[in-house]
Amino acid sequence: MKKREMTPKERILASIEHRPVDQLPTDYWGVDEITQKLFKELGTSDMLGLAKALDMDKIIKVGPRLIADRRNMFDIEMKTVPLPGGLGTYEEPVRPPLADCETITDIERSYVFPSVDMYDYSEIESICDKYSDYAIEGGYISLTYFYEMIRGTEQMLVDLIAEPELARYILYRLQEFSHEHTRRILEAGQGRITISQVTDDFGSQNGLLFSETMIDSYLREYYDQNIALVKRYGAKVFHHDDGAMTSLLPWLMERGIEILNPLQWHLPNFDLNEVKRLYGGRLCFHGGIDNQYVLPFGTEDEVRQEVRSVMDALFYDHTGYILAPCHNVQANTSVSHVLAMYDEAKKYNL
Repeated sequence: MKKREMTPKERILASIEHRPVDQLPTDYWGVDEITQKLFKELGTSDMLGLAKALDMDKIIKVGPRLIADRRNMFDIEMKTVPLPGGLGTYEEPVRPPLADCETITDIERSYVFPSVDMYDYSEIESICDKYSDYAIEGGYISLTYFYEMIRGTEQMLVDLIAEPELARYILYRLQEFSHEHTRRILEAGQGRITISQVTDDFGSQNGLLFSETMIDSYLREYYDQNIALVKRYGAKVFHHDDGAMTSLLPWLMERGIEILNPLQWHLPNFDLNEVKRLYGGRLCFHGGIDNQYVLPFGTEDEVRQEVRSVMDALFYDHTGYILAPCHNVQANTSVSHVLAMYDEAKKYNL
């Protein structure tokens, strides 16, 4: 392995800014079950140890502490659901708190939206200092995801068509909180936060969940406000967008996103070579290693080929790409496949 010349933070920033890097930057997302298996396999007990063991440039996430008497940000009751075969568990909402609301008055009478007063931002700066050699991610704005959590996915889609006044009210209230919440996080970071998410899952397995016209009508103003906020604090705009969403890329580029994740390129109309050709001069790509089939169900050779195919498409110019799984590595993925992913990335660098 060639000697590293950059810190993880320097390498991540150089790739985002399309400057040369000494080797491919890498990142990791995974559910707790696979993360704990990796800890055991590699003889570590925390994410920093995992990053060092895998020679990885892990992007470190920071956020404030919830101090209000709420179950979570949106005070949603969650239930623990077991995975098949005893692999682990996941959390899902019992019932969205606004599921039964039919009017704005119903919402105002029955629900308390989160506020920045519910959080303590005072520890963020010291956490950033602890990981000074790593890129830091702070702030997460995803208005449609937040809407789904408090209203339900199906009802959100119905609202956008049948109840536009109600939908605009809910989006306004979510924006009101999340914009100021992210501003407080960036302010607390005192210039140490490298990346902030302005994000939504607009894609399905086959195309957009709703039209670009509808996205533009409901969200253009908020995207412009939130992206301007992130850039005002000197952070890079990370946009996570699951699914077959490439038809929306011109709109997102116009808004000013800088990093695109997760790159589910096995889905329809998602040609990595074409996406790199059209947008690679302005976008940094993050992710790309398939975790719907290849990582959990493929062979080790298929995992290695996946890595090489993605790197051939996105890293041929030696910048503008951060290798990572498409999304959280799931509990049914073997440790050997995760290790093969990072090993093949290192071989590519040689």
